[in-house]
Amino acid sequence: MTMAQPRPSSRWSLGTLFRRLGPGVITGAADDDPSGIATYSQAGARAGYGLLWTVVLTLPLMVAVQSVSARIGRVTGRGLAGNMVEVFPRGIVTLLVLLLFVANTINLGADLAAMGAAAKLVLGGSGHLYMLGFAVFSLLAIVFVPYHRYVGLLKWFTFSLLAYVGVVFTVKIDWLAVAAGAFLPKVELTGDTLTLVVAIFGTTISPYLFFWQSSQEVEEEEADPEAAPLRYYPEQAARELNRISWETWVGMAISNLIAFFIMLTTAVTLHANGKTDIQTAEQAAEALRPIAGDLAFLMFSLGLIGTGLLAVPVLAGSVAYAVGEARGWRVGLERPLNEARPFYVVIGLAIVLGVGIGFSPLDPIKALLWSAVVNGVIVVPIMVAMMIMASRRKLMGRFVAARWQVVLGWSATAVMTAAAVAMFATM
Repeated sequence: MTMAQPRPSSRWSLGTLFRRLGPGVITGAADDDPSGIATYSQAGARAGYGLLWTVVLTLPLMVAVQSVSARIGRVTGRGLAGNMVEVFPRGIVTLLVLLLFVANTINLGADLAAMGAAAKLVLGGSGHLYMLGFAVFSLLAIVFVPYHRYVGLLKWFTFSLLAYVGVVFTVKIDWLAVAAGAFLPKVELTGDTLTLVVAIFGTTISPYLFFWQSSQEVEEEEADPEAAPLRYYPEQAARELNRISWETWVGMAISNLIAFFIMLTTAVTLHANGKTDIQTAEQAAEALRPIAGDLAFLMFSLGLIGTGLLAVPVLAGSVAYAVGEARGWRVGLERPLNEARPFYVVIGLAIVLGVGIGFSPLDPIKALLWSAVVNGVIVVPIMVAMMIMASRRKLMGRFVAARWQVVLGWSATAVMTAAAVAMFATM
């Protein structure tokens, strides 16, 4: 590998700032995928303001684990799975990658089915047919369109989620009750409530996001002729680690802010009117009626489809990165098909299996919630492995995880573990 020359230091300009919004912000946008929208909507409808504290609690924890994953990629020049094979036995790495594959495939299926249901909501016809269309479109776009162009178009669809922010200004809200729900945690120790908490945690702190952000840091480093892994060029460390820090804070803050308002909107519209269990896409869309009126279904569908199209390459791509890095393949969404054929085969396999899951009889909204629960359970061993790697000097050199990342990262792991154990104990 030919090392790049150190990048000269320079001050950030406003133009540079916006050009450099990369993996952290895209990861945050992808986190509010259909699974997230459905889970946060269900939480607001079922518990009112009672679970707002979950998205407040997860913000610093989410920033810590995502910045750790990005740090591992930028320091080593390899993604998470590529580093796992350097630290753990092959059998453990295979198990972790398999867990990711299972979780992502279920999530893919639920997302695609929900996108089909959202299209049916507006256009009529067959939801399964729309689902197949979205799957084919996504696969062709992933394979034949460079990802930076693909995501540049899709991110505009996600702006429809801002409608959830607008709703709270059209209805009367008890802001003292909102503050209590956000900062005074109360948890009913019942199976249903704890399952919902695990789903919220799982859709917010999801395993696929770790692999994605780490691998995207590697891709950005390889695409920049002036950049190199920080272990080899520590002169770049101050600039790059600072970028990762603020970029991840921005991305995760936007993600959790939208999550907060989705939960708050459904609390003041659906829960307040006695609709405490969302079974269908139509019921979920009703939360936007105060601001969108008869266009509520359209706004909801645009948000669900837009975030779904943004999330599909992240879900399928993170699996392909994990499998490819563990096996030493050439990987990357910016590579043409003939340079990374096995990588794209894994993406295609994940999408095809996801479509198969999408044909299950489970309602798409319920499927989205349960995919979040699966993520909330499977993420625990992956977080343990990631935090161990981030503290290994043999792997990270002098750029091991910062103290705040270690404290919050292990705290996040403990919180996710406790929630999953409590859920199983009360089911």
